Amino acid sequence: MLLYTRRSQRIAWAVFGFFFLLLFGLPFGVLVLAAFTRQWNGAFPSSYTFSNITAAFHTDPLDGLETSLITALLSSVIALVVGTWAALALDAVRNRAGKTLIQTVFMLPIAVPSVVVGLALLVAFSQGPVLLNGTNTIVVMAHAILVTAYAFQQVSAAVTRLDPAFEQAAASLGARPYYTLLRVKLPLLLPALTGSLALCFALSMGELGATAMVYSADWTTLPLRIYALDDRGHQFVAAAVTAVMMTITLAVLLVFSRIRTRANYR
Repeated sequence: MLLYTRRSQRIAWAVFGFFFLLLFGLPFGVLVLAAFTRQWNGAFPSSYTFSNITAAFHTDPLDGLETSLITALLSSVIALVVGTWAALALDAVRNRAGKTLIQTVFMLPIAVPSVVVGLALLVAFSQGPVLLNGTNTIVVMAHAILVTAYAFQQVSAAVTRLDPAFEQAAASLGARPYYTLLRVKLPLLLPALTGSLALCFALSMGELGATAMVYSADWTTLPLRIYALDDRGHQFVAAAVTAVMMTITLAVLLVFSRIRTRANYR
């Protein structure tokens, strides 16, 4: 609904600001506040400390952060490649049943709880001929399966918005299909590809359910370590580690955003 008066616009912004602060600002604000808290007995912390932030940079959290970053980068790249391939294949399929089948296969992992994906991988790869249980590969595989659906969705939407005139013009000039794909289609899809990569990275960094089913002692992601800290009663240290993870994730997403912005102006 369009708002034409200043008064109605201010009311709309006030309502939006209230719900934004209540649903997003307040939880994250409390988290950051807890990261600097030594004791919290009332409505506000009773005393403050920097020891939680210091503890967040100890060996275990840093190892978990490194594991999460490697897992997120690998799974995001895999998801982007597979999701893009599937989106391009879906665009080439003319049969409605075939399109429905492809969409169902790639959307299935997010239609069920993530622990189901982890359990399925655990059952499938805990014995021969392919034994992956207890390896870092199965963790990356679980993340890739979960985030591929989002890459597939975003790239599919971008592919359907492409003007077929570009591809037709390239073909009329004698360009082969692979040349058209590499030099025409993919450059036009670059903003969507960058956005998909960023989304997959962010989702992988925070993934917990499937990871808890398949992780090993030497490949433990940061969300698992945060959960373990909270389970042992170290809520304030867990809040500090979470704040560090949020900061690093946002920094990486800002880099992706800059790349996407430049791709839009190419």
